[in-house]
Amino acid sequence: MKRTFLFNAILIVAFNSVNAQQSTNPKDTEAWSPVPKMVSFQNTPADAIILFNGGNLNQWLTVKDKSAAKWTVKDNIFTVNKGTGNIETKQSFSNYQLHIEWLIPANITGSGQARGNSGLFLASTGVGDSGYELQLLDSYNNSTYSNGQAGSIYKQAIPLVNASKKPGEWQSYDIVWNAPVFNDNGSLKSAARVTVLHNGILIQNNVEIKGETVYIGAPFYKKHGPSPIKLQDHGDPSEPISFRNIWIREL
Repeated sequence: MKRTFLFNAILIVAFNSVNAQQSTNPKDTEAWSPVPKMVSFQNTPADAIILFNGGNLNQWLTVKDKSAAKWTVKDNIFTVNKGTGNIETKQSFSNYQLHIEWLIPANITGSGQARGNSGLFLASTGVGDSGYELQLLDSYNNSTYSNGQAGSIYKQAIPLVNASKKPGEWQSYDIVWNAPVFNDNGSLKSAARVTVLHNGILIQNNVEIKGETVYIGAPFYKKHGPSPIKLQDHGDPSEPISFRNIWIREL
């Protein structure tokens, strides 16, 4: 009896599969739900959270003491104010799409890592330089280690190409970030992944992140939840980097 039931079940599945393949009605393969939400795009997507639009740094805090961000705002841009420390968003995020524009000054000096160095931490997990860093640097005509140039996931992932513009020209990153997921015991369930376009060119293609950025040694994971996004006051002696037009869409 059990064999007969199993045989009949297999026949039914096979019949339905063949019947679906032989269907001549296009409606059989049409999905009408869920219906994607309508979103318009002009300067920013209609559903974006504006993190900086030229007016002030009200969406940002000094990382160290959570006071108001002390970087310089002028002419619809803001610039690293050296010595005032890293800044981060007031709001925390998990998965998101981020747009940010940045400028290496035309009168940049120095070489290697000391040439407009800053960092965009895709998730800030504490004070200092903790988190997952996407490098900001003048890499137009500036030699340094490949996993430390602009567009690298610092000390982890080399960019597919160098899409840098000359100093003095505005550049952009468009980022899709999928945060890591942790088990209740703190172990890693799924690693973070990131896709990055630099000036409209794909440079990181759904890259799996090995862990938080470290300067010396191997990256590692430690359990955390939704996190702010952080910008680095690196402290190198060259001219400071500037930013404008920053928005984010939660995914």
